Amino acid sequence: MDMYQVYEQDWSILPPEHNRRFNPAFNIATIKQVVNEAIERVRMPTPTRLRDLIRQIRAARTAAEERTVVNKECAYIRSTFREEDSVWRCRNIAKLLYIHMLGYQAHFGQLECLKLIASSRFTDKRIGYLGAMLLLDERQDVHLLITNCLKNDLNSSTQFVVGLALCTLGAIASPEMARDLASEVERLIKSPNAYIKKKAALCAFRIIRRVPDLMEIFLPATRSLLTEKNHGVLITGVTLITEMCENSADTLNHFKKIVPNLVRILKNLILAGYSPEHDVSGVSDPFLQVKILRLLRILGKNDAEASEAMNDILAQVATNTETSKNVGNTILYETVLSIMDIKSESSLRVLAINILGRFLLNNDKNIRYVALNTLLRTVHVDTSAVQRHRTTILECLKDPDISIRRRAMELSFALVNAQNVKTMMKELLSFLDRSDPDFKAQCSSAIVLSAEKYAPNKRWHLDTLLKVLIAAGNYVRDDMVSCTIQLVSGCGDTSLQARAARRLWGALSGGLAAEKQPLAQCAAWIIGEYGDMLVDPATTDDEDEAGTPTEGEIVDVYQKLLWSTQLSITTKQYLLLSLTKLSTRFTHGDEKTRQIIDTFGSHLNVELQQRGVEFSQLFKRHAPLRAALLERMPPLEMSSQINGEGNDEINVIHCNGDDVSTTNSPVHRIQDENSLLDLLGGTDIISNGETLQTPTKTVDANVTTNNQQYLLDLLGELDLSAPSIPSITSNSLDQNHMDIMANSNMTANLVNNNIAPTPQLFGMSSPMPHNNSNYLVDGLFSSNILETPVELPSITALNKGGLKILFTWEKSKEQMDTANITMTAYNSLSSTMSEFLFQAAVPRTFQIQMLSPSGAVIPSQGQVTQVLKVTNTSKAALRLRIKVSYSVDGATVLEQTEVNNFNMDMWN
Repeated sequence: MDMYQVYEQDWSILPPEHNRRFNPAFNIATIKQVVNEAIERVRMPTPTRLRDLIRQIRAARTAAEERTVVNKECAYIRSTFREEDSVWRCRNIAKLLYIHMLGYQAHFGQLECLKLIASSRFTDKRIGYLGAMLLLDERQDVHLLITNCLKNDLNSSTQFVVGLALCTLGAIASPEMARDLASEVERLIKSPNAYIKKKAALCAFRIIRRVPDLMEIFLPATRSLLTEKNHGVLITGVTLITEMCENSADTLNHFKKIVPNLVRILKNLILAGYSPEHDVSGVSDPFLQVKILRLLRILGKNDAEASEAMNDILAQVATNTETSKNVGNTILYETVLSIMDIKSESSLRVLAINILGRFLLNNDKNIRYVALNTLLRTVHVDTSAVQRHRTTILECLKDPDISIRRRAMELSFALVNAQNVKTMMKELLSFLDRSDPDFKAQCSSAIVLSAEKYAPNKRWHLDTLLKVLIAAGNYVRDDMVSCTIQLVSGCGDTSLQARAARRLWGALSGGLAAEKQPLAQCAAWIIGEYGDMLVDPATTDDEDEAGTPTEGEIVDVYQKLLWSTQLSITTKQYLLLSLTKLSTRFTHGDEKTRQIIDTFGSHLNVELQQRGVEFSQLFKRHAPLRAALLERMPPLEMSSQINGEGNDEINVIHCNGDDVSTTNSPVHRIQDENSLLDLLGGTDIISNGETLQTPTKTVDANVTTNNQQYLLDLLGELDLSAPSIPSITSNSLDQNHMDIMANSNMTANLVNNNIAPTPQLFGMSSPMPHNNSNYLVDGLFSSNILETPVELPSITALNKGGLKILFTWEKSKEQMDTANITMTAYNSLSSTMSEFLFQAAVPRTFQIQMLSPSGAVIPSQGQVTQVLKVTNTSKAALRLRIKVSYSVDGATVLEQTEVNNFNMDMWN
């Protein structure tokens, strides 16, 4: 025993296998075990070492050769497991884990891992626990067997064994295992050993994330972690508190008391001298600083008192942190996020934005991207401070990195306002011209919206739209054509209309039609309407370089384009109708125009062939009516959404089954007083108990007034005493792309057949009743004439993608100021529309109640109806915004539009 006297004082720190020598009985058992192991080593061959297996696998030249090596080794490992080889179990499990990391099956070693965990050797436990973390999960039955082993090891006297058990518990804990061992972990958090305390805090973090209900168990012991001096315990304690605060509002309020403690710890880290143990590139423990800053951000959000307590320390961190190294930039980034999230002072927010501005000048692409991304998230907090860095942000549009360019583009549009719109649009148009095709669609859409919102005048607005059409080509959004046509038609300025025609003629004659077909469609419509101004030398301005074209030149260009094989059918429809209109605008060239149109009478495309035949009739049988039918279109009214300073509240009604609810939602004011408030766009619509974020979409409609309820007597043969024809409900222009050809098709059919138009031609669901007077006159159908209520003409609210929605209405018998509106949805597709949901919204001066729909599935060629009861106590004009969603062939379709041409007689 004298030979072991040197260990008598500190024998407890030795591994278990060394401590056996103090027990004679244990020494005898050890000797027997050593003899048995020696015998087994002699009897069984020595297995391949892990390093040798790795070398063999890496030496394999093909995947098949690698699989051969792995399969051979796995077969050997299985044989040793069957023979209960305890000598080389640890080495075999280590090799099996490496094989598992390569992606091969290794589940057959699960029970062997449990045997290693139960071993008394630390080396065996280490490999066993590692195998358990890699091979076990809560779906395996073996997972239940490890709970007892973990509990025993959590009570071990060796800190490293306890650490292994805590790591494994945090990695593979199921809810049941977490509930069984949570008390053990809570006890270890209070341990005086810093190593165990750190491991226990991390294990508690994983348990709380797995089972949030166990948070209360760890709450008393967690706050004491912030009083430790050990940085490892501090960082794990802050991590645990952060997780608790993010998961529970009550816990967040509880930990707001520790803000002074966190401020003190952060201040000590900043003012502390050089500490080699925690120094990283001259910064004292940046990992702990980042964790504390994040926790301060959570505690100070929406709390003025907590924010006031941390303002000074955030300013110190922002001004004293070294920015030459990436470590300092990391701390500054977290500081900026904290300043922007809490209720900080305005000067502190300006300091944070200036830090991000300096990040934009950094050579590191990652730092520039992070700065742009953060500025984009915080631009609404202090826009004026971000505006100071506008030049630097615009320079990022030229960055070679595509991610930086995309973020810079989004941030640039967020900075556009009425004061800088001209400068910003110049830079953004230049970016659009040289950008990749992936950017053109998004950039062109944003330019159109910004120009519509902040345009200083119509001329600048028009020039901007034309530049977008030229720069973006075929990548512009669908309603770009209708926006441009609306602007030109509704401006009311002949000089501006002539300017637009000349600019578009230059693009059309310059060979850009094939690559920029939306531009060609706009040019065709505008030249067809204002072709007489185009050939008038008096309308030439100083910017025209090409001069005034002749009528023959224009017709020749149209002929070349119509016979081109590169243009789409839609573009040729625009061109064909435009050429037909030009025959009434020009003084010469009718014969050549007629010949060009006649060639389309035998076109392979049915649409073009039909239009060719119909337009040809306007040059032959109905030549006297051609000028009247093709006269200039009336100005198109625009409904543009702008941001107002005030907010209005409207009632958004949605119906799900029998439940009807009303929510108050803020909306922006509309520039045109006759336009409907954007009731659904940009608001949260509740559907089936879930909140659905609805993107804002501006819907333009050609609104007809009450005094335009009759079709003009263009043919001179219609009897006005016949039933009056309701005006065609104007769907949004972006839905039908200004389909003027459809209206001309209908009119030409009336001319050819020499018949009065029927209600079916206007999308009506049923024939109109005949009467000898005006259909809309009050008291026309009184109760002594008709026994049943008379339905007013129906309105086509939506006709797109095979879905047509009609509104018919009648006065309520019970209430004089209430009308019953019946919505009928028709499915003209060959596929079934499922999950059909109809939503409607009215201004707050109205009250609306939606009854249950007849169904949520519209079969092919079928229909669904729903009744809307609208009460109008103010006798105002009804303005209705609708939204429809449904699924067809696995795809979800979302449509919305506005209907604002209901007749006032429905309330009288």
